[in-house]
Amino acid sequence: MPQLLSPLQALPSLQAASTLRRHWPVAALLAGTGITVDVGLRLSHLSSSSALGLSVLLAGGWWLARRGAAGAGPTQLPRDVPGWLERLRRLQGQFAALEAEQRPSSCEADGTGRRSRELTQLEAALQRPGLAVAMVGRDLPPQNLHPTVALALRGRWPLTLHWGQPLPIWQGERDWPRLFEGCELLLYHLHWPLSAADLRWLQTIPAGLPVRLLIQSAPEADPQRVLLELEGLLAQDQPPAALLWDGDPTSLEPMLAPLAEQLQREGASLRLQRQLRELEALHGRWQAELETLRRRVFLRLQQRTQWLVAGGVVASPVLSLDLLVVAVANGLMLREMARLWDCPWSPEQLQAAAAELAKAALAFGVVDWSTQALAGLARWHGATWLVGSAVQALSAAYLTRVVGRAMADLLARSAGVSEPDLERIKREAPLAVAAAAEAEKLDWSSFLQQGRQWLATTQCKAAM
Repeated sequence: MPQLLSPLQALPSLQAASTLRRHWPVAALLAGTGITVDVGLRLSHLSSSSALGLSVLLAGGWWLARRGAAGAGPTQLPRDVPGWLERLRRLQGQFAALEAEQRPSSCEADGTGRRSRELTQLEAALQRPGLAVAMVGRDLPPQNLHPTVALALRGRWPLTLHWGQPLPIWQGERDWPRLFEGCELLLYHLHWPLSAADLRWLQTIPAGLPVRLLIQSAPEADPQRVLLELEGLLAQDQPPAALLWDGDPTSLEPMLAPLAEQLQREGASLRLQRQLRELEALHGRWQAELETLRRRVFLRLQQRTQWLVAGGVVASPVLSLDLLVVAVANGLMLREMARLWDCPWSPEQLQAAAAELAKAALAFGVVDWSTQALAGLARWHGATWLVGSAVQALSAAYLTRVVGRAMADLLARSAGVSEPDLERIKREAPLAVAAAAEAEKLDWSSFLQQGRQWLATTQCKAAM
């Protein structure tokens, strides 16, 4: 018969099990590292003390990264007005923290005040009652038809009809006025046949902004033929619905009746879409501005980490520890990058994403290229600063620099994503690393200058 334990007898076993559950990742990491290093020692004949140091350092690097990201929960992009407002206020907090590090207090106050005004104005626009429709186009109907159109679209929803200025025939960027972001619908007037200028403006209408075409054509034009040709010219899966008008002011009101019915039927939905669209547009502008600030902070982090890696490679007595120093230093950099980009990914997810980028960087030949370039400088220019393990250290620093930049690009594209898609990252890693390596090559001279300064500082410290 099985022997039953009393609660007091079972308490030590329960405590041990609880402790094991809390710390099993560290235990598993140490055990796995010990096995791996033991195999490596048998192949490379390193001492057992190196194995112990390797295990402790690897566990320490993992634990620091783990603590840095502990408590980070998954986040998703908002889907309602309160969620977007909360996200914008969260961005304001991130701006305040970064600007406090980057700018004088006066500039910081200017930026904070401007964003506060933008958010206040947007909150007021969100409360605007009724619907807003804008008459736009390169060639607008006569201004005296404004009351006729407003009367034709009337209904139970209060309606504001904006009569825009004619769009320019040629404009390089073709930026739509921001006023139209606050409209529930655009009514684009054009003359048939469709001109190239109108086609370009239609192709650049902001995504998600509902638009209806008011096509003014000759009375004898075949409506079906006009619609088929229009569909072919726009080459869209769902081209905007079109209303054909013969140009007679008396026929304008009955012709707009279907649009008036749609506004009344879908008014609530159109209004919500407009609110979400305005919130997302402001968020996009702020996000771009915030990314600029983040890159400034990241540049300091990148430079500090790359020379930490280089110093570790120079000081490390064995080659296996070189790779360990790189891994631990990059782990600490990942922790800071996760904080900087407000990334909710776990340390394991961050390390997995960075590992894919590092593999791609090695396959891309970043280390080989940098090593050859540094050796070439020593051979052709007789640079005495490239001595001993300096080439290896600088190559490791450059690898950290490229992987860090690729990781920064990845985090910037993944804002609001709760967890990484490792398969997608694996597929896109070669392109991401290639872009980062190409960008860093453009700054190669600056990297060499920093390397000279770092090596000079290192040699001075060693001489003291």
